[in-house]
Amino acid sequence: MQDNKLVYSTDSGRIHTSSQAPQPPKGDGIVRIRRETKGRKGKGMSIIEGLGLDEKELKSLCKALKQLCGCGGAVKQFSIEIQGDNREKLKQYLEQKGYKVKLAGG
Repeated sequence: MQDNKLVYSTDSGRIHTSSQAPQPPKGDGIVRIRRETKGRKGKGMSIIEGLGLDEKELKSLCKALKQLCGCGGAVKQFSIEIQGDNREKLKQYLEQKGYKVKLAGG
């Protein structure tokens, strides 16, 4: 007898069989803040990686960082993207929160 497991539906796309949410990647304990302009028409963004937080905690931290810098941002693939080159402000804030922070890249 065939096992009927639905893996794809034309209504909703790929059906995920595991009920667990994706886990944040394990880092080395250092939060890295880098500046990125590639693919953004020359506009700079500060990318924060290595926090090791789940999706809900990342969203609340992102909201606080956006308010600190007075700009927009988003959470994408367990990293936080903040518009503009605000790396120094972000570094100071995260160090006050107890993270070990390094500025990466140019």
